[in-house]
Amino acid sequence: MSQQMGQPMVILGDDAQRVKDRDAQSHNISAARAVAEAVRSTLGPKGMDKMLVSSMGDVTVTNDGVTILQEMDIDNPTAEMIIEVAETQEDEAGDGTTTAVAIAGELLKQSEDLIEQDIHPTAVIRGFNLASEKARAEVDNIAEEVDADDEELLRKVAETSMTGKGAELNKELLSQLIVDAIGAVSVEGPEDDTIVDLEYVNIETQTGRSAGESELLNGAVISKDPVHPDMQTDIDDAEILLIDEPIEVEEAEVDTQLSVDSPDQLQQFLDKEEARLKEKVEQIVDSGANVVFCQKGIDDLAQHYLAKEGILAARRVKKSDIGFLKEITGARIVSDLDTATEDDLGAATIRRDGDDELFYVESEGEESHGVTLLLRGSTEHVADELERGLTDALDVVSQTVADGRVLAGGGAIEVELASRLRDYADSVSGREQLAVEAFADSLELIPRVLAENAGIDSIDTLVDLRSAHEDGDARAGLNVFGGSIEDTFEAGIVEPAHAKEQALASATEAANLVLKIDDIISAGDLSTEGGEDAGGPGGAPGGMGGMGGMGGMGGAM
Repeated sequence: MSQQMGQPMVILGDDAQRVKDRDAQSHNISAARAVAEAVRSTLGPKGMDKMLVSSMGDVTVTNDGVTILQEMDIDNPTAEMIIEVAETQEDEAGDGTTTAVAIAGELLKQSEDLIEQDIHPTAVIRGFNLASEKARAEVDNIAEEVDADDEELLRKVAETSMTGKGAELNKELLSQLIVDAIGAVSVEGPEDDTIVDLEYVNIETQTGRSAGESELLNGAVISKDPVHPDMQTDIDDAEILLIDEPIEVEEAEVDTQLSVDSPDQLQQFLDKEEARLKEKVEQIVDSGANVVFCQKGIDDLAQHYLAKEGILAARRVKKSDIGFLKEITGARIVSDLDTATEDDLGAATIRRDGDDELFYVESEGEESHGVTLLLRGSTEHVADELERGLTDALDVVSQTVADGRVLAGGGAIEVELASRLRDYADSVSGREQLAVEAFADSLELIPRVLAENAGIDSIDTLVDLRSAHEDGDARAGLNVFGGSIEDTFEAGIVEPAHAKEQALASATEAANLVLKIDDIISAGDLSTEGGEDAGGPGGAPGGMGGMGGMGGMGGAM
């Protein structure tokens, strides 16, 4: 509303709702903190898992931060802004999503205390930006260089990322597989830097066996059966043809009717179809191929002819698998058999695992650049969580190879940054100084939560960590398995510097974005979804009211 000639002017619709100033900030901070607290218990090697049940009844059991937030049924615009932090962290760093979201939530909690002391949000935002910039600069100062050839250190980075995600028992094997996979797809860049192309690392999961039987293949794994039981399945010198057209008789694009006067005419029609299929098979034979992977269907009669010619064939192979086979074998994808030649073929060795119903397509040639991580788990849920953990670890190790910097984990870097930020705060003038100190306090949430999730006293842990860092031990962190404060870098708890910098940047930007909002205006249509019934403070906007719009979260956790 606005005043004009002494009379109030209504500028919003009848059903529109509005929350302003301190109420709006309080509402937004509550929503954002609720998201952060939802994933806090998953942080660290001892973090707990969440069971997420979709509306279709699909069950996901995970402690991967971004997966939890994406699967949760959240209907709150502020909460969704925090979820974007996790998604950005996942895209840019591959890991550290829970850390980024937890820090963002703690920054908002600290900022609420500052706002209650009548410190303007603008001053808090400026202070947070100063602290974030300083913290990221200090990360670079503290970080240690790592060589792309230092396999032992890279394995430690992989193990740190995987621990707590279902991979503990076999982390030595799995971390070695990850380092080997990264090495296989790494190339020297133009300025002697290492470029890792994860596009050429394929991950396949298989249930029914233990994670210790996982393996890395220099090639592809195709989960298909031969189209005919008489086909040979193990071929050493395979000449592979990749086709994305069906080996079937072409059907008319419109409905057609065929009128025949005698059985002979019908037989002639069928003979023509058979001849066309035989012609397609002869084209494959003439190309020199003895293995065919077809993206589309293969007619039953064509299957018989292929088997008769001694050609192994698989049909309805996924488009992504056909593309990966192209990289592995050096073959070209053929869209028209009439044009297929020997030059289109690729070379590989093919083995068949009858128990798991898999084809192993391996190539040692110069044309080949692609590997497959075949992950095994006792059940589908175990295999899926293992895949999420190893995907994160792959991203983290590749970022470490490309970036070349690592840090001590276990909360060591957060406590060291907090100590340095408090020293830095003394040089900051104005109310921003308090925001810098609040930023330092927020970082210490990470070691506190690591301790809480491991069943260790968080206050004692933080006191001991601060004491160790004041004595000059910048790598002192919490080893959650023994509960001791030690040099976590030497203990093998190693994190990539890039992921930590990204988490600090993302968390700060998200917190500042929320703090800058002082007015929430919701359209009237939303009032039917929540409104006053949603339990919002002072009739907050429907769908935004209090945590009413996050009702789905309760069901998800």
